[in-house]
Amino acid sequence: MNIKTKLRKTMKVLLPMALASASVMMANPVMADETCMSPYMAKIVGQEDFVYVWTLGMEGLGDGQDKMVTVAVNPDSADYGKVIYTESVGGRNEAHHSGFTDDRKYLWAGALDSNKIFIFDVHTDPAKATLVQTIDDFVSKSGGVVGPHTTYALPGRMIVTGLSNNQDHGGRTALVEYTNEGEYIDTYWMPTDENLEGAIKSGQYADGYGYDIRALPRRNVMLTSSFTGWSNYMMDFGEMLGDQEAMKRFGNTVVIWDLHTRKAKQVIDVPGAPLEIRCAWLPEHNYCFTTTALTSQIVLLEEEELGGLWKATNVADIGNPADIPLPVDISISSDDKTLWVNSFMDGMTRGYDITDPYNPFVKYERKMGHHVNMVSSSWDGTRLYYTTSLLGNWDKKGEENDQFLKLFHWDGTEMTEKFSIDFIEEKLGRAHQMRFGAYSLYGKQAKVETQDATTVALNK
Repeated sequence: MNIKTKLRKTMKVLLPMALASASVMMANPVMADETCMSPYMAKIVGQEDFVYVWTLGMEGLGDGQDKMVTVAVNPDSADYGKVIYTESVGGRNEAHHSGFTDDRKYLWAGALDSNKIFIFDVHTDPAKATLVQTIDDFVSKSGGVVGPHTTYALPGRMIVTGLSNNQDHGGRTALVEYTNEGEYIDTYWMPTDENLEGAIKSGQYADGYGYDIRALPRRNVMLTSSFTGWSNYMMDFGEMLGDQEAMKRFGNTVVIWDLHTRKAKQVIDVPGAPLEIRCAWLPEHNYCFTTTALTSQIVLLEEEELGGLWKATNVADIGNPADIPLPVDISISSDDKTLWVNSFMDGMTRGYDITDPYNPFVKYERKMGHHVNMVSSSWDGTRLYYTTSLLGNWDKKGEENDQFLKLFHWDGTEMTEKFSIDFIEEKLGRAHQMRFGAYSLYGKQAKVETQDATTVALNK
């Protein structure tokens, strides 16, 4: 028997063992995906390869259009820290938030002014988020919902939160459900004093406002938060702050929903425009956090021991509301020990120790720029990405209008900047929300690596 035959026989034994070992490792992976994602969604194992940035067009800058910007973020890539692809969608639509389908093949991106939802293919070629479908009848199909905000994955479905309505452009709004293929299913209106939709009103408010949504499947619960309507979010920020009537038009509620039936169960008072919701990941932690934009509070949302009702408790101050720090995006770590809180007006990010959820305290803070909005954390907590834009008419102006994507490495004590992309210098626009992409989600990178390793072994 020659040496080549011996090697081939050896490989027949060793290769299945190696693959079995790899399968065991994959069963207990170190995750590296964003910690704000739906629990129903496919997750990235290991290093993300791309960040997709949903970007607002700026008049006179580049093509002036909203666009999905693909950035290479794998340190092994020759294009690390660079924009490698852009896909413009036509016009300026007030690009805002985006979210993947549960199979991670498509990225849905909403527009708060045009009310369009742009659907990008991110699986055919993950290095090029490509527009393949536009939903342009969101308002008519939903029965008058305006401002598609959070696009959130449920099994085979996408739930879209609205911010407004086409009657008075105020804050009364609804949830809208679609299939993954973009077919309209149903509309679920937020509870109001006039129609509680079967929900229990726990406090003073039932205002019908909406903003973010998160699911807690182990408790059969969805939670939605509240913001403001089209007439406010499309207004100049300074003008709005000086308008007493406009400042009254902000939400003060969180709604608890039955996840399976999509029925509203309870309306909780959370005064001051509670924005993003982030739920704990560990199975014994049945609570979530939100922050209030107008009153600068961290709020703990938790299930009470009896009756299945929920309550809200202010557990920390982010800043003096009189100084208008305007807390915006938040991100919870996968071990439920850290909550990152961004405040727009002062450009600060703060890491809160939430090991005791009733007593958060600041363990780290850093100024990111003149303003800052979104933060995305890898599952292992070592990478934090930041972008700047909030709303086209709310961003700071002139020299203070810095628009960037920045990556920092976090070692638990200090942040180290790895790269920064100036979106104005690159003629891209206003960098808003980020989502992670990876070849490994679709077996592309793993398949190539396995073939190469096997070929090398067999031909030695």
